[in-house]
Amino acid sequence: MAADRDVTEFNAPHLARFADLLRQAEASGRLQQLLLVAYQGGVADIDELGTNLQRVMVRSVRLRDQPHLSFLLRFPTKDITKNLPVADALALLAIWLEQGAFRNAHLHTPTEEVQLAFSKKGKASVRVGKPSNTEAARAVESAAPGTPAAVAAPGALAPGHNRDKHRFLDPSRPFLHELGVTDAQGHVLPTMSRKWKQINKFIEVFAAALARSPLSQPPRDQAPIHVVDFGSGKGYLTFAIHDWLRHTMHRDAHVTGVELRDELVQLCQRVIGKLQLEGMDYEQGDVRAYHPAALNVMIALHACDVATDYAIHLGIRAGADIIMCSPCCHKQIRPQLLSPSPLRPILQHGIHLGQEAEMLTDGLRALLLEAAGYDTQVFEFISLEHTNKNKMILAVKRAKASSSEEVVRQIRDIKAFYGIQEQCLEQLLKADGLLPA
Repeated sequence: MAADRDVTEFNAPHLARFADLLRQAEASGRLQQLLLVAYQGGVADIDELGTNLQRVMVRSVRLRDQPHLSFLLRFPTKDITKNLPVADALALLAIWLEQGAFRNAHLHTPTEEVQLAFSKKGKASVRVGKPSNTEAARAVESAAPGTPAAVAAPGALAPGHNRDKHRFLDPSRPFLHELGVTDAQGHVLPTMSRKWKQINKFIEVFAAALARSPLSQPPRDQAPIHVVDFGSGKGYLTFAIHDWLRHTMHRDAHVTGVELRDELVQLCQRVIGKLQLEGMDYEQGDVRAYHPAALNVMIALHACDVATDYAIHLGIRAGADIIMCSPCCHKQIRPQLLSPSPLRPILQHGIHLGQEAEMLTDGLRALLLEAAGYDTQVFEFISLEHTNKNKMILAVKRAKASSSEEVVRQIRDIKAFYGIQEQCLEQLLKADGLLPA
């Protein structure tokens, strides 16, 4: 009891400081967003909606001409929005933070970012830094004295529901111009608008995964992050994750792109040299033969057929904290599939058989990741209007190991039902003793 009292007394001034900064940001119209991540559970109203809450995003809105705070609670399969009058919303946030319901809270304004973080022992700390939205910050800094923030940085502070969507990257970042996404003035080229949306969505997904991974928990939140991106191509996402980690999050990140095509490796190495990017490299190689010295985040987007299995296997074997895959082609399982009696009239059509093979391949991959100690999601990465390769398998390593017997049984039953004899990832894991034989 004495220890709890000591922690409460220690946290009080930090919580009060964060609450004051939040209140001032809202009152002055400078609140862009409050982001609550790493939900710890224990809040009855939230737990009734689901215990797998990913994050809460809070922003200012006006409803019936009165100021409110809008809460967007994001779950893996749904979003829930709640709007509260400002006083009620601030009181609710104070209770959540005092209870330690979230491990991290990030307050974004045009001129600063404030982070409230709790250690494993529950001790709070507040850090104030420069904003990641440097475009908005420059607009505020360059505005004439007395110009309201909402005028100085249009789009960043608009209080209504039609406000521009938050972007994780500043379009004026140099790498985007070098890769042909933006012009010299930092404006996204019309022909690259879809790629720009894809890049931002990728960072959004990665940011959420990072927030709930061991990499964001003390003491590892101060340690270097080693990222390897297999089949990295021209490097749009590779450069983006490097820039976001180092420039926005101020993490000591080491990002390596691995690509088979020499011309793309040379192109990206020239960009790295020209921009003098620290902690970034591009190498020629293949996932089946590449052996990274250190690996915390494994990325493999659009790896064809069993190349995705080899990439996932490499990530598991290396103990990666985050694994991100966007599979392409699903050739191994399709010729093995038996059509169970009730499904034969449906699976007689080739297109349905192909969709079934894709679902089973990625479903088994997700289950195998679960058996290997990861919390795994399979979801639409980005709308089909932007890319037809839109499925993402995202796996975040669990902090504590758990039994895999039930998942292994489920895998065995699914394989038996469809007559599947071989699955590449399963074979690789069994060969290494990472899965029961």
